[in-house]
Amino acid sequence: MKIKSVLIVIFFLVLANFSKAQKEITQEELNQHVSFLASDALKGRKPGTIESNKAAEYIAKELKKSGLKLLGTKGFQYFEVTSGVELNPNNSLVFNDITYIVKNDFMPLSFSQNGTFEGEVVFAGYGFDINEEKLKWNDYQDIDAKGKWVIVLQGDPEPTNRNSLFIPYSNTRSKTLTAKDKGALGVIFVSGKIHNEKDELTPLDNPRGLSKASLPAFELKREIANKILASKTVDEIEAEINSTSKTISFVCNKTLKATVNVDFTKAKTQNVVAYLEGSDAKLKNEIVVIGAHYDHLGMGGFGSGSRTPDTTAVHNGADDNASGVAGIIELAEKIAANKKQMKRSLLVIAFDAEEMGLLGSKFYTENPLFELSKVKAMINLDMIGRLDKDTKKLSIGGTGTSAETETLLNSIEHSNLELSFSKEGFGPSDHASFYANNIPVFFLSSGAHPDYHTPKDDVEYINFEGMKAIGDYSYELLASLLNKSESLVFQEAGPKTAQSSSRGLKVTLGIMPAFGESKTSGLGVDAVTPGRPAHKAGMLKGDIITAINGKEVTNVYDYMNRLQTLKLGETISVDIIRNNEKMILLIQL
Repeated sequence: MKIKSVLIVIFFLVLANFSKAQKEITQEELNQHVSFLASDALKGRKPGTIESNKAAEYIAKELKKSGLKLLGTKGFQYFEVTSGVELNPNNSLVFNDITYIVKNDFMPLSFSQNGTFEGEVVFAGYGFDINEEKLKWNDYQDIDAKGKWVIVLQGDPEPTNRNSLFIPYSNTRSKTLTAKDKGALGVIFVSGKIHNEKDELTPLDNPRGLSKASLPAFELKREIANKILASKTVDEIEAEINSTSKTISFVCNKTLKATVNVDFTKAKTQNVVAYLEGSDAKLKNEIVVIGAHYDHLGMGGFGSGSRTPDTTAVHNGADDNASGVAGIIELAEKIAANKKQMKRSLLVIAFDAEEMGLLGSKFYTENPLFELSKVKAMINLDMIGRLDKDTKKLSIGGTGTSAETETLLNSIEHSNLELSFSKEGFGPSDHASFYANNIPVFFLSSGAHPDYHTPKDDVEYINFEGMKAIGDYSYELLASLLNKSESLVFQEAGPKTAQSSSRGLKVTLGIMPAFGESKTSGLGVDAVTPGRPAHKAGMLKGDIITAINGKEVTNVYDYMNRLQTLKLGETISVDIIRNNEKMILLIQL
């Protein structure tokens, strides 16, 4: 009997210790979560794929297992993304009674307008109309492009000059917009051998929030373009313009008919949302959010965001951001194990489509499951898996979004971490969507590294000891936010907009554009920064910009290209739609 009693005691002691271990953040469990999410089997967790759904199911299962209540539809908040772009079978090109073959002879651009178009052809050099103090160049001055196909060269006349003033105007979107302003029927892009020696057609972009242009655009092999130009070859024209720095344009006296059909494919995807109610009768009505995005770049490829776009391979995204998701799963488990001590309620969100432009977090803040006014703080974990073993530097953004933040962060024991603060609330991750809605944010990251957005971001390089240290610190921060007698008081810390790094962009309005595909023609305004030009002129969140200085704006690409032509100090007119009413704002830059 005594032996049996001893065995029973030992059993319960072991069970108690095991249960206690399960409530802690452990390297083993972090490794388990990252290894699953970043496995080759999940093929890079591209939004809208079967593998992305498997990742979401895993996260929901883990959160439910820890005792959280799954919200939405079994833990999922569904939304739609543009998941791909593909050629419709109906694409053709006819010139001189010869029908040319798509992919072999010509290739539509991903943003091309669909339809059948027929018209005369003109050639317009590099397709520029630039009127800057230091650069004046107009390829349209000697031709009438209205109602005609315009052939333009890819690139610019200074291909080896990394600081060329042509760079902001040399992309296909910008040239297409210029052709549109000239009344062109459509744009045909050709490459000389200086720009593209092998004359390879560009594959369709892997879409990341693409929007359609309002005219057709395609690339054409120069062998066929030479037949249309007749008088000079593409290579000869490219060489002459580059050597003389003078425009060349002319009427081709030819007619061309093209049918262009490029389809965006849609897919349903989801945020994963789970909830743990607080223990305090009053404070449980207030919420603290912890979040991390679980999507990555799939198999990579052109237009995916991969830093090795020529490599098609699984982009595992172990650090970006399987590490952050593992962190919120472990945090949720430990908070749930100590839920009686937690006064406020906890909302855990694993966001999808962050890599496409913060689409998941934006969707949640536009369709919240609780009133956003109840959310008193948001912690975002993004790339916490590569803590440097020497510096042990943990970067925390958003420290200026409440007056109390830095004092709170420093009060938590962090001897095994070197904290680095950044006051700005806006940043390249999902906390930006919450900051734009006046919520104090904490953006925790161990920083970028050479494997970022490449197939080398794999489990074998994760520092799990460092992840645990960040997880333990995050737990103390989260517990403090859940239990503080007074909630944080939001304050602005920097703009609520992305600051452009474009070399050609001299001015900004001070807005956060809507980067997802628009349901209307125009650019939605997600946020307006106080004190900036748009705010001073009366622009509001939710406005839709339809024109700048009378020139149409249909999407974010048009908007950025229009800004390139503006000057500091200039007063511009901006057409907007607000509550279905058309308005014009005068904005001084």
